[in-house]
Amino acid sequence: MGGVVAVVPDPGLYGPASVTWQCHGDPMMWIAGVRALYLQALHPRAVRGVMENSDFRRDAWGRLLRTADFVGTLTYGTAEEAERAGARVRAIHRKLSAADPDTGERFPVDEPALLLWIHCAQIDSFLHVLRRSGVPLTPAQADRYVDENRVNARLVGLDPAAVPAGTAQLAAYFEKVRPELAAGADARAVDDFLRGPPVHPLLVPGRNLLWRPLAGLAYGSLPGWAHQLYGRPAPAPLSITRRLRLTGHVLRSIPAGLRWQLPPGHILKAMRRMGPGSRPSPYTLRTSAAILDRPGRARHDNGGDFKTWRSPD
Repeated sequence: MGGVVAVVPDPGLYGPASVTWQCHGDPMMWIAGVRALYLQALHPRAVRGVMENSDFRRDAWGRLLRTADFVGTLTYGTAEEAERAGARVRAIHRKLSAADPDTGERFPVDEPALLLWIHCAQIDSFLHVLRRSGVPLTPAQADRYVDENRVNARLVGLDPAAVPAGTAQLAAYFEKVRPELAAGADARAVDDFLRGPPVHPLLVPGRNLLWRPLAGLAYGSLPGWAHQLYGRPAPAPLSITRRLRLTGHVLRSIPAGLRWQLPPGHILKAMRRMGPGSRPSPYTLRTSAAILDRPGRARHDNGGDFKTWRSPD
């Protein structure tokens, strides 16, 4: 008689032992996503590709939700689901082109330089907002987060070897690309939309009460050079840090099981597949020996003094 073969659940491309798995369930990811949009819009060719190939103004909410769905699938889906989602995105991008806003030259939207900008702006925003709002990542865990997300870059068509693998490389990339950035007409259109997205007249008070402060917080968390490009002032960095910490505290006080009921429910599906021990929480990173900074050993330092955290200039 043959023995019973245990079926090992598919952890996907990241798995519960990754920093990414623990962090991407945090509610501050929504503010981080808006910050990423602000940052991505500062690359004239990248934002032109969005404007020419999507109904951004009429379907910005849909675009934001589709991006969240994609990130959720890559983080918490099975390996097959993640690979399929990446193949779908690559197939769409291969068909698209746009006109350079300065020269009129047509260019493919899946140029590696543009894909790299979109990726780095997104990963920087996710990591920046999570850490600045109080997620206790050590420097080594922050480096690991950047490194882990090179799998994300591969799925959209980049060579992982050409993608920053740590926070120092990420910072160096931004220094290198800054001369190419500008807040042209497309970036200002994104800014205008994010400050006051169109909604049904009955929902305008809710938008002004809830959305505008969160969008303002996302804008305020941008680096100083981005504020200079947009030409709009931002509150003092210390004020933004306090507001991010307070907002993070409030949002995290909402029971996770309730937050995760929102569609598309990737986290709940992953927990059903992997078991209750897979429940993501960034605070697991504070003490869990299962979340390693380097193979074979865990670190338990506190990740720095967040009370004196400052936004980079």
